[in-house]
Amino acid sequence: MAVSNESHPKEFILLGFADHPWLELPLFVTLLITYPMALMGNIAIILVSTLDPRLHSPMYFFLRNLSFLDMCYTTSVVPQMLFNLGSSRKTISYVGCVIQLYIFHVMGGTECLLLAIMSIDRYVAICRPLHYTLIMSQRVCVLSVSIMWLTGVIFGFSEATLTLQLPLCGQYKLDHLLCEIPVLIKTACGEKEFNELALSVVCIFILIVPLFLILASYVNIGRAVLRIKSSEGRRKAFGTCSSHLIVVSLFYGPGMSMYLQPPSSITRDQPKFMALFYAVITPTLNPFIYTLRNKDVKGALKKLLRSIFSSK
Repeated sequence: MAVSNESHPKEFILLGFADHPWLELPLFVTLLITYPMALMGNIAIILVSTLDPRLHSPMYFFLRNLSFLDMCYTTSVVPQMLFNLGSSRKTISYVGCVIQLYIFHVMGGTECLLLAIMSIDRYVAICRPLHYTLIMSQRVCVLSVSIMWLTGVIFGFSEATLTLQLPLCGQYKLDHLLCEIPVLIKTACGEKEFNELALSVVCIFILIVPLFLILASYVNIGRAVLRIKSSEGRRKAFGTCSSHLIVVSLFYGPGMSMYLQPPSSITRDQPKFMALFYAVITPTLNPFIYTLRNKDVKGALKKLLRSIFSSK
């Protein structure tokens, strides 16, 4: 292994599923199918919510941000995965690893915060409908998203930078599919207690606090829905929130199982399957979840497709 200097290697070897080589071809084919689907689905959400005036509301403003996040999130890891799975060279340059580490964790942390903001938006829409336009004004939406991005960047950059300071002591093989903070901490040598503590503190603000806001919002939403007398009103309110709840479960479940435990206690294959879940499966499913369960989005998408084909 070539080393550029004493502080870091020239490249990392990503072991991936070296112990299960039979998984590589099915995984390569799956990523080759799901990655374009994720890109096309999220681009479609961004286009229809931008071009259709009926979708110029806070909920779809946040949904556009979610789609953009998902595209960046999955693009930061899937091309490298495809390259490694499709070749015998299972490496990533140190610079590539650093870039991936920063983008992956900034996007992941920002998405945690965005899902909390989206739940608050649903709470205001259902529990404070008469004040919705006043509370969720354009200025408030832009400000909340700006703070969200800034917070995600600060936490992601600080934790990734702190992790990169750890000595590796010649351990340049990462038992993972990508460069991720818990695996780098586990691979490093020397004193790692401070890094594990810092990661736990970051996860409290990025995972636990947003999840608490989401749960609190939906407890109040549930109470409000139960007070709705008409079954049609209850069904509409439930349909509005169910898509978001599904997305929250898909994203937070694997994320919490990965980040809310000390890196030293992570099992060998757990990071690989968890990363595939929240970096590939969730960004691919999100557009379909929001499209299939939302009449407005489906109508806007059909309108966009008709306009494209009619122009030809």
